[in-house]
Parts: sequence; C-alpha cells; structure tokens
Amino acid sequence: MLRVDALTVRFGDVTAVDDVSLELAAGERLAVLGSSGCGKSTLLRAIAGLEAGDGTVSVDGADLTHTAPDRRPIGLMFQDHALFPHRTVEQNVAFGLRMAGKKESARTRRVREMLALVGLEGFGEREIATLSGGEAQRVALARALAPAPKVLLLDEPLGSLDRYLRERLIDELPDVLGATGTAAIHVTHDHDEAFAIGDRLAVMHAGKVLQVGSPGEVWAAPTSITVARVLGHTNEIIDGVTKVVWRADAMTIDPSGPHQAMVDRVHFRGVDHDVRLRTHDGRMLRFLLDDPPAAGNDVRFSIDPARVLRFD
Repeated sequence: MLRVDALTVRFGDVTAVDDVSLELAAGERLAVLGSSGCGKSTLLRAIAGLEAGDGTVSVDGADLTHTAPDRRPIGLMFQDHALFPHRTVEQNVAFGLRMAGKKESARTRRVREMLALVGLEGFGEREIATLSGGEAQRVALARALAPAPKVLLLDEPLGSLDRYLRERLIDELPDVLGATGTAAIHVTHDHDEAFAIGDRLAVMHAGKVLQVGSPGEVWAAPTSITVARVLGHTNEIIDGVTKVVWRADAMTIDPSGPHQAMVDRVHFRGVDHDVRLRTHDGRMLRFLLDDPPAAGNDVRFSIDPARVLRFD
C-alpha cells in the first residue's frame, strides 16, 4: 500500500538516508529501529514530504513524490506532540478535519470518536496546559488519526514519557491503530518498543536499512555484525577469520562448563537480571539470567550453540 523506492536524502556532503526501499501493507505496523543520528527521523520526514530527496514514494500505486505534504494521505506524529497550546483538546483534534473542509457536525462526531478511542472521552473542553504528558500524547495521536490517513508516521512518540506511561501506551498503541485500520511506521531507538509495536522490524544504520523481517527473526538471526550491534548483541568473540556473537540468552551456569569468568556486576531488571562477567583476559560479557550468582563469584558456564551468531 505504501511503497518507498531508492529514497535518498542529502544535506550537503552528508547522506542522511541512503537508497532506502520499503513496502508497507494496509493495516501493517513497521518498526524502524536504529540509534540516534542513523537517519530514521529524516526517512519519515521524506516520506511525509517535509524533506526533499531522490527516489519515489507512492500510496496505493499513486506517485506522491512531488505532492505537497498537506495533500498526501499520510499523518505524522512527533515526540514533542506539537499541540496548539491556545486551543482546546477538541480544537486540536479537529484541526486537520477543519483544514480538509469537513462540516462542523462531522468534525464534532469524528473528534468524539477519536477521543473515546484513545481513552479521553469527555476531555474535549480541556485546555492543553492542564494535560499530563501521557494525555497530551493521546491527544496528539487522536489528532493524527482524525483525518483517517492511510499511513501514520510516528517519530519516537513515546520517548519523552516516563517508564510507566511509555509501557502503557506501547501496550495500547497497536490496538488503537488496529481499530482504525491505519498502517504505521514507528521509529525508535528502544528495542522493547520496536519489538512490541512492529509486525515487522527494519534495522537502520548510517542512513541504510540493513535488514527487514519479523522482530523474532531479526533478533535471532541478524544478517550482519552491524545489525547484531544495533539489536544489542554485545558479546563478540574473534574466532580466526570469523566473528562470533554469543546472544544474551545463550549462557547457562554449569559447574563443568568449558568457560570461566568472574561475576563483575548483577543488575535486576524486574523479570530477570543483567549479569556482567569479566573473563581472565579482561573481556566483558553480558547475559540475562533468572537466578544469577552474586557479584564477585567465579563461575563456570556453558554456551548454547543454537544461540551463537557467526559472521565472516
């Protein structure tokens, strides 16, 4: 439904988006994962028409490459939500509908539908300054969805929220998008957010999309060492001409295991522990364990060969 072909965006000598091609099906959610500065926000802005670039963008077969941003069936939601502070919640949500020339009765009905959908029924007369951060993001989402865009682009929309609100909206966002049937591209640097929201995952680095697939497939089988690093696989071992990566879930404490290290640090994460080990030659390794040994202990361990990644 959305097709991006060979999209390239340059700022002087810097190539921010480098020959990116993507496809998005109707109603599908694509999470774009990458570190800050990798070009993922510029990619969204180019798809929306806010940045000029080479290549093509089309929706339902219609070429939008030279179409003005306000004439594209594409919505965009930012991290800072960009609400109008001098307008009420209802006026903010109705903004796109008013610009599209919708009648007042249709605007009122649609605004009420959208506020109910995002859990803000009855908030129409509230002033923006009285909203919490999570409420403001819900208003921004309702405003983006109100004109019924075919594609919604979400530019790290949850990054400014505290952990509780982030996790709550991560859980709710797929349901809201599913209820409206809206396809979405969601960019983030957070692995958990990308895995929870995306039907598919695209890993981006240095302006390029390096791998696309289901979150589980990409995490378990990255196609390059760069993708593995973006995904947080940090246990790199040199084995001749091959670089081996031990996944964070590959380690088992085993008194007769072939590997030995000292437990350098144990960090509780709520459902498991992030365990950092120091080997005899000073290498630092990190694994996830349910029942870790205490810091300072020497341990022997085994590695599950099915959870080892190998790259030439």
